[in-house]
Amino acid sequence: MKLEILTKPENQVIQNEIISKIRDLMNHKNLEPGDKLPSERMLSEKLGVSRSNVREAIQKLEFYGILYSKPQSGTFVAEIGQVAMNGMMEDILRLEEPDFKSLVETRILLELKTVRLAAQRRTDEDLKQMKQAMDAYSEKVKNGEDAVQEDLLFHLAIAKASGNSTMNTFMLIITPEIITNFEKYHVCDKGLASRGIKEHQDIYNAIKEQNTKLAKEKMKVHFKTLYQYCYNI
Repeated sequence: MKLEILTKPENQVIQNEIISKIRDLMNHKNLEPGDKLPSERMLSEKLGVSRSNVREAIQKLEFYGILYSKPQSGTFVAEIGQVAMNGMMEDILRLEEPDFKSLVETRILLELKTVRLAAQRRTDEDLKQMKQAMDAYSEKVKNGEDAVQEDLLFHLAIAKASGNSTMNTFMLIITPEIITNFEKYHVCDKGLASRGIKEHQDIYNAIKEQNTKLAKEKMKVHFKTLYQYCYNI
């Protein structure tokens, strides 16, 4: 099983510049609701940036509903009024990189819900993926190796088993930052990794038994130490 995550933009400053220029095109009536966006190549040449940076900016605007794509037709400006459009664009440009505490809080809120849904909806294939990730994590920890990605694979498998595509997407979005911060703060060097083996097993067993209440309680136990550690940084 691969760790499939949404990649973090290579250059936030360049991306925001592209978004600002797209906003200017809209404000000067060069792009209006329903209009088709120029191709990535044309925007790249017009704005003097790489096509990959243009693509990332467009994907971000699509995520927030300002642009939308039609298969084999192109990318279009959403049918949103000018005032609302400008307000949304300003909010996007003001977005800051989440800090570690915010990521932990968001992750806990998401996972306490996804683990209950996973216990209700899990399939045999979901259990198989959880078990593979759990075993890989256990093996790395016992060998004294970094197991951050294996840990997150286990939690992503739970999110997938929840059957809620939106929650699953949110987990995929925050995962790159979680990996970066876990490595930055050496979270798995703080004695949490070894305890995680039993805690993962307890969560897995509750999901397998389809006991939603127990699954949530075991996830709370799993996150309790992490949450306390987070606020002592």
